[in-house]
Amino acid sequence: MIHNQTVIEQRPAPSSSVGAVAWLRTNLFNGPINTIFTLVGLYILYLLVVPTVQWAFINADWVGTTRDDCSREGACWVFINARLSQFIYGLYPSEETWRANIVFAMFFTLIGWLAIPRLPFKRWVAVFALVVFPVLSFVLLYGGYFDLPQVPTHRWGGLMLTLLLATVGMVGALPIGIVLALGRRSNMPIVKSFCVVFIEFWRGVPLITVLFMASVMLPLFLPSEMNVDRLVRALIGLTLFQSAYMAEVIRGGLQAIPKGQEEAAAALGMTYWKRMGLIILPQALKMMIPGIVNTFISLFKDTTLVMIIGLFDLLGIVQAALADSRWLGFSLEGYVFAAFMFWIFCFSMSRYSQYLERKLHTGHKR
Repeated sequence: MIHNQTVIEQRPAPSSSVGAVAWLRTNLFNGPINTIFTLVGLYILYLLVVPTVQWAFINADWVGTTRDDCSREGACWVFINARLSQFIYGLYPSEETWRANIVFAMFFTLIGWLAIPRLPFKRWVAVFALVVFPVLSFVLLYGGYFDLPQVPTHRWGGLMLTLLLATVGMVGALPIGIVLALGRRSNMPIVKSFCVVFIEFWRGVPLITVLFMASVMLPLFLPSEMNVDRLVRALIGLTLFQSAYMAEVIRGGLQAIPKGQEEAAAALGMTYWKRMGLIILPQALKMMIPGIVNTFISLFKDTTLVMIIGLFDLLGIVQAALADSRWLGFSLEGYVFAAFMFWIFCFSMSRYSQYLERKLHTGHKR
């Protein structure tokens, strides 16, 4: 009888394919060329990160009230501490900043309530945020009601003004952009022509020109007895400008939806607005989340351009503070603070958009 015997060759155990060491070996040190580039990159990071950390944290001055409290060996965050109230509220009266704090608290509470998935009553909270909150914010910030002292808009500034401009622009640009995108794709020649002209006109001029025209030229065409607030003019200009870009983003999402879906909905007897509201627009908006958020981020950063019409947003109030003779020479700290504040809000919007993409399975993932 012949017995078949299988000889198994003994080999050394394979190297680990999981964990940090395996990831480094696979991605950074998987060959001589990649190893050289990795080492060079680490050396460049060392040259950049170490001095930055020493300047911003280790050698920095944090406590004090005047420039004499800064050693000049590192960052002088004393300047930021001394001017923090101005950077947040602008020229808003210090004894009335509690009104702005209430608006801040309501704003971030509403944002958090709408962003956290498990919290209830989101529809009512959204209605409150869109209808009631703007009225309450105006009453609190502007005053003139309920024995509140009136604070004119030219004294609003800092981060408060930046958030106001960005929020109003975002909330106004999205619905206007949707209407313009639908109008541009409609079969009515007059409506389509109007939307095309509107979109191409606003996309064809710089935002600086729009703000300049809204602030300087518009009053020349209005009756002498009519006086539109400068902040209101800036808000209208920002909203109309961004709505044109938003319309093109939405139109791209509408064109990505297969035409058969709208035809099938029409075959079921659904009206135009039901087809758009229940079938087409939800899918288009879901697919265009990255483009919509990108437009919002662009709008948030474009608010700095209101400096040319005399409105001091966060960056504008920082630049105004740098002109103070008591704090000359600390421009780097001021710009780093402004950049960090803008980064926090823009990064938060970007991360939340990625969360929405995963939640809604953008891209038709299976």
